[in-house]
Amino acid sequence: MRGIQVRRFGEPDVLELVELPDPVPGPGQAVTEVAYADVIFLETQIRRDGAFFAPSLPYVPGGAVGGRIDRLGADVAAAWQGRGVVAKTTSPAQGGYAQRALAEIETVSVVPEGLDLREATALVHDGPTAVRLFDNAVSAGTLRPGAWVLVLAAAGGLGALLVQLAKAAGAHVVAAARGERKLALAREELGADAAVDYTRPDWAEQVRRTVGEPGIHVVFDGVGGAIGRAAFDLTARGARFSAHGAPSGGFAELDAGAAAAREVTLAGIEQAQFSPAEAKPLLDRALFEAAAGRLRPVIGQTFPLEDAAKAHSAIEAREVLGKTLLTVA
Repeated sequence: MRGIQVRRFGEPDVLELVELPDPVPGPGQAVTEVAYADVIFLETQIRRDGAFFAPSLPYVPGGAVGGRIDRLGADVAAAWQGRGVVAKTTSPAQGGYAQRALAEIETVSVVPEGLDLREATALVHDGPTAVRLFDNAVSAGTLRPGAWVLVLAAAGGLGALLVQLAKAAGAHVVAAARGERKLALAREELGADAAVDYTRPDWAEQVRRTVGEPGIHVVFDGVGGAIGRAAFDLTARGARFSAHGAPSGGFAELDAGAAAAREVTLAGIEQAQFSPAEAKPLLDRALFEAAAGRLRPVIGQTFPLEDAAKAHSAIEAREVLGKTLLTVA
């Protein structure tokens, strides 16, 4: 089969199209014939220098796919054969940038009727995370009708879902992103009440003028760094600050003492770290909401499998809207 392999860490050109052996399903596993593979920012960081965790070289990138079940492990029910599914890939060495991918059957989700496989694939990574972050904010009592919510990286795959979930809950949303194209998406397609460009030096003041007193009740920080730190200063007393993103190079460095003094609850990346067993019901819920038309992943661009390097380059250049997918079949 054709697939993308990384033999050394480095620039996007290390993503090579090669011939690979077909994966063989073991007990409790299935092989998916891949139609779409998700591409995320974390995969560009791993490819560059093995950041966060370094897979053994060579490896095939890609943690999420959509397609049809092609082969089953000996103990997997025959009813799975041919089903349209989305799944997280099993092996860090042989991921989803390939014509076939391996998954544990207990973590595979059937694509519900009425939902396109392409859109379903776009929800595999970000759907569970968005639902978990949203639920946590609602449970804390800070995300409620009439509350002000600030979403950083609002035009990204995760941010776009959070904007929609917050609006559906009756909150007012300020979307923060880079460039007019992304701001237009947030305002015109996602329904944000206001949109600001956080590359402008006065962006925080724009937010402050928009929301007034007491300030922002919930911050979903998908950026980190200095932008996340500036967003913290906009929070109201008793607010919730979710620091789950670090594409700027690091998570926002926040003063726990200052947060405690203002009764601001700080939550971090641990919210987005869950086992496959925890992720599946969250993904199923996101798929159901999308099938019902209440949640829509934004797919800004697709690339053929052989152009995986171009996909990585576009993500690293901050050129992309929403999700980026590879088309495989």
